[in-house]
Amino acid sequence: MGLDNVLSGKGGVGKSSITTQLALSLSLAGRSVGILDIDLTGPSIPRLLGIEDAKIKQAPGGWLPVQVHLSQLLPQVVDAPQPNENTATPRNEGVDHSTLQANKTDSVDLPPQSVGALYAISLGLLLPSRSSAVVWRGPKKTAMVRQFLTDVLWPSLDYLLIDTPPGTSDEHISLAETLLQQTSTPIPHRSPQLAGAVIVTTPQAVAVSDVRKELSFCRKVGIGVLGVVENMSGYVCECCGKETNLFGKGGGEVMAREFDVKFLGAVPVDRQWGTLVEEGKRPRYGEDVTKDDGDDDDEDDDEIVMDDRETEVRRGDEAAGKELSAQLEVGLLVDKYRSCSLCTTFEKITSQVIGVVENGHANGT
Repeated sequence: MGLDNVLSGKGGVGKSSITTQLALSLSLAGRSVGILDIDLTGPSIPRLLGIEDAKIKQAPGGWLPVQVHLSQLLPQVVDAPQPNENTATPRNEGVDHSTLQANKTDSVDLPPQSVGALYAISLGLLLPSRSSAVVWRGPKKTAMVRQFLTDVLWPSLDYLLIDTPPGTSDEHISLAETLLQQTSTPIPHRSPQLAGAVIVTTPQAVAVSDVRKELSFCRKVGIGVLGVVENMSGYVCECCGKETNLFGKGGGEVMAREFDVKFLGAVPVDRQWGTLVEEGKRPRYGEDVTKDDGDDDDEDDDEIVMDDRETEVRRGDEAAGKELSAQLEVGLLVDKYRSCSLCTTFEKITSQVIGVVENGHANGT
């Protein structure tokens, strides 16, 4: 089992989002994955995975993680919305983004696909509600982190991703000490490997400055670095196709070169990813998001006269469209994620992580 930490010395850079998508991508690659959320004061993993109503169960010997989905064969999805090539790779040079407005979402048939199981555990699953605050001092947080690392009865996993809070304080020190102890001591019938850390930053200089401290922390405690991900790196408007570097770009790549670690990739802002995790809707691209539902665009001024047959055909098409839309919204999070433009981005990031963990060694130790 490979143990991967997702770290950043800066808050608000999207560590939980990166952890969730890395887990989904690993699952799509056929690996069995667990997510351990040790962001005790701001647990986001349950909401991102859509498991807020689930509860952790106690079993003889420890806690049972929540099952997000089992290892299975995802069914074929007919006419699934899929981002066109330009939308899926917004930062490619030479792409004429001005043409994106006319490029509506492509419809493709997603083939059946085998996925690995996904499990998760978080303090958020022990709290009464989403708004419940955790007011703990350092020693109690340290004890909770150690309990999560030692008392959870994980099934057989290929990867355990650990989502951490920002900074380099109590939780991180306790995490590093416990992981290094567990992975250096032989355990019968079990060989967990501390694969390393994925460092997350955003492009702007103030974020990169803080994240550098996390890289220094990893070196001091002896945790290897798998690579750096630059999150929120560019945004392409779904309506007009104009690309905007909201927070600049390239800061993460420069930092990776400076510390001689792998740059795993840049992740753009995708509004459809937020819609997927917040509302459970399959991503759709190329639609005019600025148009209000009640805006008729003065259609009443241009009365369209249709014969009975044409009206009947249109009604039939509308009914079929609604039925197809309803079918597309049914399914697992991992299935709907296949229609997200970021799925392609993380497929490349995941392949690099798998290559380092299963075939090589992390840098920075």
